[in-house]
Amino acid sequence: MKLVRSENRGTFAGIAVAFAALISTPAQAQGDANFYAGKQLTLIIGSSAGGGYDVISRLLARHIGRVIPGNPTVIPQNMPGAASLAANNYIYNTAAKDGTVIAAIQRGTLLAKIVNPKGVLFEVDKLNWIGSLNTETGLVVAMASTPHKSAKDLLDTELVVGAQAGSDPEVSPLLYNALLGMKFKIVSGYPGSNEAILAMERGEVSGSGDWGLSSLRAVRPTWLPEGKVRVLMQGALKKHPELPDIPLPMEFAKNDVDRKVLELYFTQKTMARPVVAPPGVPAERIAILRRAFESLAKDAAFLADAQRTKQDIDIVPGAELDKIVASVAATPPEVAARLNQATAKK
Repeated sequence: MKLVRSENRGTFAGIAVAFAALISTPAQAQGDANFYAGKQLTLIIGSSAGGGYDVISRLLARHIGRVIPGNPTVIPQNMPGAASLAANNYIYNTAAKDGTVIAAIQRGTLLAKIVNPKGVLFEVDKLNWIGSLNTETGLVVAMASTPHKSAKDLLDTELVVGAQAGSDPEVSPLLYNALLGMKFKIVSGYPGSNEAILAMERGEVSGSGDWGLSSLRAVRPTWLPEGKVRVLMQGALKKHPELPDIPLPMEFAKNDVDRKVLELYFTQKTMARPVVAPPGVPAERIAILRRAFESLAKDAAFLADAQRTKQDIDIVPGAELDKIVASVAATPPEVAARLNQATAKK
């Protein structure tokens, strides 16, 4: 047997390590490609049953397993609480970090550290962002029985709205009151969006300070066509094509800083129905989930089901969400402070 001289051991060791890396990388990729075969994928839904987030999340649950290699069984599981705070804390700190648990969360997650930091036990830039099922326009709506005919009426006449604590329907009207001088009376404490909608039907409240257009169409599809509610204002970075005459909140801003605060706040609407995985999931499994998610944009069965259930679908890839998260992380301190001040509960 020929012995290797000691001065060459480092060289040969380096070659061995490099060779091992070359052969292990394809093996790892192949292992990840087969990872989901025979597995169960849990989809945590960070909202209560029956609301807009729940309906669109269950649409995802019915189809995502079919387009993931290995076709895992997908089990949806509601975990409501404080506008997805419970779900976010769980997915970040407790959920398995092997790619078998993902979460459909509320978009307020993006700004949670700024507007509602109490109890936030996660970092948005360390979550793995899989994608978003759509973008959103948040509507200020009033029941037809109220005297409100336009957004200008909100400057003079109080509108009572219902909300889940920490959710857009609570935070948006807080912002409108503080920055625009509008007169929303907010009744918080409803377990979820569905319960707040039922409160509108019972007459406990008279409208919503932020009801997603896609959610409204999904859970109360006749309300707009029948004129049961009036749309007073639309919360987004730009007007929805179907609502060209409904004003944006930025049109009522009194100065440039407040306008930038509103623009920061509405950035989250560009990722209206986000799906995340915990930090620490292997990169190749995140890539598998992202590819599967993006493929739904052209999946005939998924799109037909979305149409049947009246869901607006506008897939935003995970890479785009990464850019949005990074831009929010770079928010100037004075804008973040103003947003926090404006949305603080008195």
